[in-house]
Amino acid sequence: MRRRDYYRDPDAPKANSLVPGGSALIVDERGAILLQRRSDSGNWSLPGGTMEIGETLEQCVIRETREETGLDTEITGLLGIYTDPEHVIFYSDGEVRQEFNITYYGRVIGGRLQVSDESTDVRYLSLDALEHEPVHETVRLRLRHHAEGRADPYLG
Repeated sequence: MRRRDYYRDPDAPKANSLVPGGSALIVDERGAILLQRRSDSGNWSLPGGTMEIGETLEQCVIRETREETGLDTEITGLLGIYTDPEHVIFYSDGEVRQEFNITYYGRVIGGRLQVSDESTDVRYLSLDALEHEPVHETVRLRLRHHAEGRADPYLG
């Protein structure tokens, strides 16, 4: 299924769903960030996804990170809560989802880095390396919040 992100776009379609989701911001010993290149949009993004019935959001992020990167992780903190109604995601099946993402900090505790069917590439990239790569503005916002070294999580 294809997707298109709209952000602060007056021509964006109106949202018709709201689904809780989360992502993991994982940093290696060099300060590079674990990212996947999404097969549905071509953008680099943090690993993550939407909750399933019967799991917590933390369990969701750990599961999705494993599915998308091959790595086992644990949650270590909270970067922020991202619920901007001006960010909507249009899916080819007609769903138009308002952003609802809680981004956790995590660390790798096992597994082996691998590409999934949801990505075309998975690797650690420095913030400088991402400057000229396709990254959606809402992911860039999270990366900026991380780079700022905020004492408190972003709430927005």
